[in-house]
Order: sequence, then C-alpha cells, then structure tokens
Amino acid sequence: MENTLKNMVLTLFVITLIAATSAGMAYRVTKEPIAQAKIAKTISALARVLPAFDNDPAAEKQTLDMDGFPVTVYTAKRGEETVGYAVRTTTKQGFSGEIHLLVGFLPDGKIHNIQVLQHTETPGLGSKITDPNNALVVVFRGNSPADLQMSVRKDGGDIDAITASTISSRAYIDAVERGYKAMRIISKTDKERRTP
Repeated sequence: MENTLKNMVLTLFVITLIAATSAGMAYRVTKEPIAQAKIAKTISALARVLPAFDNDPAAEKQTLDMDGFPVTVYTAKRGEETVGYAVRTTTKQGFSGEIHLLVGFLPDGKIHNIQVLQHTETPGLGSKITDPNNALVVVFRGNSPADLQMSVRKDGGDIDAITASTISSRAYIDAVERGYKAMRIISKTDKERRTP
C-alpha cells in the first residue's frame, strides 16, 4: 500500500514537472511574437486615426489618470512637427460594460478619426459604434469637442445618437470627452516644452 502511494506521488510529480516545463517553454517561444503582434496592431490602429507621421508614437506615449481611468496619449510627428495625438480612452458607461476607443486629434483639437478598440455592446445595436462611418464618427470627424455640446440630442446636445443605441452613444461621447481632456493636457505640456 505504501509503495503504491509513493509510486502515485512520484508519477504525479513527474507529470506536473513535464507540464510546467512545457508551459514555460511555450511561453518563452511565443512571448516575443505576441509582443511584436501587439506592437504591429497598435501601429496599425494609430495609422487609422492619425494623419501621416514618421516617428514611432508608441515610443512617445504618456499615460494619465483621468477620472479614475488610465488614458494613454501617443504623440505623432512628421520630422520635428507634431501632427497629432492619438488617445486610448475608456468608459464604463456602455450598455454592456467598458468601451475602449482610440481617438485621433489634430494639434488644434479637431478629431481626425476614431476607432473602437474593444467593446461588449449588444450585437446589431450598440455594436454599431464600430461602423467606420457611424453617426457619432460623422459628427466628430473634423470638429473639436470644445466646439460641440458633448451630449446626444435627446439630452440637449449636438450629437446624433446611433439609432436604438442611446446608452452606447452616451458612453462613446463620454470616452471621447475624457480623451480630449487628456490630449489638451499633453499638448499644453508639449507647447510649453518647445517654447524657450
């Protein structure tokens, strides 16, 4: 009986050791390709929301705490000139939870483009926020949040909600507004740094 118990424990130990070693090796083998894929995905998303740039905005990112959310601002340049800021911003006000956006701003505060990075909104309704030309993007593109009443028309604002998706639209606006505030802080800091 005692010998059988020792054999079972030894067998379990060997199996656990082999499994742990295999998992560790798999992690080491896939760690770098996963990191490279993540960088490529970020650069691709930045290119969709910003005007043409020749630097690595991911190398010039800054993260701020805005209303309890981490907001990351990527500075895009062409030569020495800042051509825009991409802001990764979040809201928890979505119908089904968090919505993560990447908002591209021009140096004057106007929005160049917006991309939804992640959401759990209802398919066919709130998920319409991912459409590249949804009503929200159309209103924001080429405008500065400073020049808009940042709420849906139903609430007295300037922004048309996506049909049957008022809650998702409100959340989207909340994330854009948070991103705008972060962009203004970073752009002001950049201007002060460049001014002798």
